[in-house]
Amino acid sequence: MEEAFALSVISQVGISVDNLDAAVSFYRDKLGLKLLFQAPPQMAFFECGGLRLLLGQRQPNQQTPDILLYFRVTDIREAHAALKGRGVRFDSEPHLVGRMPDREIWLAVFRDNENKLFHLISEVPKVAA
Repeated sequence: MEEAFALSVISQVGISVDNLDAAVSFYRDKLGLKLLFQAPPQMAFFECGGLRLLLGQRQPNQQTPDILLYFRVTDIREAHAALKGRGVRFDSEPHLVGRMPDREIWLAVFRDNENKLFHLISEVPKVAA
């Protein structure tokens, strides 16, 4: 019997900040977290023992949640279809958000029963040419 699809791994946590430079300094210099890289538009990524921490600059007058969770999935299209089939409401279809030297990063945004935002994230290895 095939096992039903289920979310299980959180691979990234996002935190909205009011001052990205000050937050990067705090998390790197005070907490000692390893800064992986900074990326536009106004984001910084840290390594946290296999979990990635994203700091994102809150924009003026923007209604951004303070914390976002990103559930890691292997096949984002399959996960999207399974959850959508169960009535989960998505704000976006799976879409490419970043190209790294060795992989592509895909996201899909969904909401829970209380309208809170969550993400599916899939890091797809690039196939060598």
